[in-house]
Amino acid sequence: QVQLVETGGESVQVGGSLRLSCAISGRPFSGFLMGWFRQAPGKEREFVACISGRWRDTHYADPVKGRFTISGDNAVNTVYLQMYSLKAEDTAVYYCAATGAVGIRTDVGDYPWWGQGTQVTVFS
Repeated sequence: QVQLVETGGESVQVGGSLRLSCAISGRPFSGFLMGWFRQAPGKEREFVACISGRWRDTHYADPVKGRFTISGDNAVNTVYLQMYSLKAEDTAVYYCAATGAVGIRTDVGDYPWWGQGTQVTVFS
């Protein structure tokens, strides 16, 4: 059984920074493709970033390129999402997800395992 637990969501001012963490249990992070998604009120869940556990390939959605960084630490089986220069439109519930699929995956349906989400609110 794979379990994902996100932490780190907070309220932060526009232009601020925040780091989200996703702790993985049940299987080593190195065996997965790990993704971060987000869902704003009234909107569909959307892809943010992903990282392959084994080769550390990364991929980002255009709105967050250059501002967000996804990384992983195999020693503690945790994936991070470092967010800089936050904007009001980054406000959402952020979800960590995992898949055993090969290659870069950006669709919600490609990820069978999900965390409970953590709220990020960016205010001006």
